[in-house]
Amino acid sequence: MVTIKDIARHSQVSTATVSRILNNDPSLSVSEETRKRVLAIVDELDYKPLRKKSVKVKKQEEAYNIGVIMLNDETIDPYFQSIRLGAEDACNQYPLRIVSTMIVGKSQITADSVSDLDGLIVIGDVDIADLKGIYAHNNNIIAVDYVPKDTNIDVVISDFEGATELVISYLLELGHTDIAYIGGKGEIYGVSKFKTSDKEDTRQRTFEKTMKEKGLYNPEKVLIGEWSTASGYTLTKQLLEMNDLPSAIVVGSDPTAVGVLRALHEAEIRVPEDVSIFSYDDIEAAAYMNPPLSTVKVYGDEMGKTAVKLLYDRLKGRTIPLKVILPAELVIRDSVIAKTY
Repeated sequence: MVTIKDIARHSQVSTATVSRILNNDPSLSVSEETRKRVLAIVDELDYKPLRKKSVKVKKQEEAYNIGVIMLNDETIDPYFQSIRLGAEDACNQYPLRIVSTMIVGKSQITADSVSDLDGLIVIGDVDIADLKGIYAHNNNIIAVDYVPKDTNIDVVISDFEGATELVISYLLELGHTDIAYIGGKGEIYGVSKFKTSDKEDTRQRTFEKTMKEKGLYNPEKVLIGEWSTASGYTLTKQLLEMNDLPSAIVVGSDPTAVGVLRALHEAEIRVPEDVSIFSYDDIEAAAYMNPPLSTVKVYGDEMGKTAVKLLYDRLKGRTIPLKVILPAELVIRDSVIAKTY
């Protein structure tokens, strides 16, 4: 098969010159004699240009419009912010666009506000059945940090059960047997912020189960209130009124632990010398508390990213629901030491 290189060799010109002559390049500066010589050799060698293969250009996929519904205001709990930011970051990798972020109890979440959305990422204990009352046209709903009764919904959660078992095991290894728990109530809310039911909180349930198995459970030292700094402060005051200080306290979230530390400081109880504190979430501020807080690292950003991946998969046709459990790990800092006798 004759090539442009063959023509160039016979014509004693460059391959670029041959190519430009064959393509009638008007900017090419060669003599008419050279042009005729090249074209004559083309005829002599019976050169047939290769047909260009047609290249199919993939049409850019149209972006899907999605919404995020959050139970808690992220200014109150940074954990929820990390999930949302993770989702936003993942949307840059997929043809998904977050066009609406709604907070239960603060935003008007109505059929009109969600009707044009291709899918929803729901963060927190939001009643999916209640949500489906206004968003019923598809099952493109991803529940994050909550396992709904609706088994046809994709779920992304952290392994709080395994993490709680690790926390207790770690404290027992350090000699702590008198361990209290301070946390929040498990409550499910409709989109209008009305509570629809209670639920078991995995951290509390696993704490109670594990401590019972060890023969160390004391129901009086399990104090449950709201998921807030103020509640952590109030519940710790109640614990101190018992005049039976535990050697360690497991706290259900870092923001709640801020209140716990404040109450202990006011009572002149030293952390960790008098009582060790272990919490959950590993928010950015945890490393800068006094003392730096030992906590369960929860990968909120990865939860958000995983939710986006699952939602995109749903939008592309998957109908089988998936449940993804992300690992959680212990971050050991200065708020926990071995029990001193």
